[in-house]
Amino acid sequence: MDAVVAEKLTKEYNGKVAVRGIYFRVHYRECFGFLGPNGAGKTTTVNMIYCLSPVTSGKLTVLGMDVRKHPREIKSRLGVVPQENNLDPDLKVLQNLLVYANYFRIPPATARSRALELLEFFDLADRAGEKVDRLSGGMKRRLTIARALINNPELVILDEPTTGLDPQARHLVWQRLRRLKERGVTLLLTTHYLEEASQLCDRLVIMDRGEILEEGKPGELVARHIGQEVVEVGLEQMEEAATALVVERTGHLLREHLEVGDNLFLFPREKGQAVLQALQDLPLRFSHLLLRPATLEDVFLKLTGRGLQA
Repeated sequence: MDAVVAEKLTKEYNGKVAVRGIYFRVHYRECFGFLGPNGAGKTTTVNMIYCLSPVTSGKLTVLGMDVRKHPREIKSRLGVVPQENNLDPDLKVLQNLLVYANYFRIPPATARSRALELLEFFDLADRAGEKVDRLSGGMKRRLTIARALINNPELVILDEPTTGLDPQARHLVWQRLRRLKERGVTLLLTTHYLEEASQLCDRLVIMDRGEILEEGKPGELVARHIGQEVVEVGLEQMEEAATALVVERTGHLLREHLEVGDNLFLFPREKGQAVLQALQDLPLRFSHLLLRPATLEDVFLKLTGRGLQA
């Protein structure tokens, strides 16, 4: 049995389709990701998973239960980290966890023991008696994740867990999420950060405009669609003749090419250095010429013709 199973899952708002008949499965003890730009349908999908928003049509089971029939039981076994921190600013750090534990009817002594353990796990033990508004953004995010774990959930849903954090805070959150997975917790996260998806996800789906475009392991998706390297080409005058010349002279070395705005993206069959050398021999002026490793954004670009930040 999988932790989450969606079959032909659809969500409509006032006649607008936000999620379009998608299929996916989340295995136990893995980190599963939804990667895509804002408005792709990621948050709408997870809202249905934790029973915040009703399913319009299709099938959705969480922890073996139908979300339509067993929302209370499902919620009691989940941990949810929303996009925005919604901590109580009038309460101290430890109190935020203890009050939240009441919603799950956790005995006070057990709640306190768990809360102190979680604060230690997230490097917040020395802040237990402080007001929330005195914490940094990264600390607030770690506290929000700690709160989601107070009921020992089997599945933790994290909606854009590191948006707005500086790189150091982001990496600290990633470290703790990896340790949670090592403990056997199933993680489901949405993100538009490429590095986050690559660092954390065992498998992911790429979403755009309410549809799932592709599914697989991050490295396998890059290898399947792009290869190892990408050559980015910027021409000072992106004229049709110049573009055609680039493609003509390098086409035999390429798996594929894309023209996006003022840039050409060339996907070499083997080594990108040969493509780079062929370009440098052309009688053209480049605004930039870059050979770099292929990434998940290149996969998204190939599938949609636009970047993840669009």
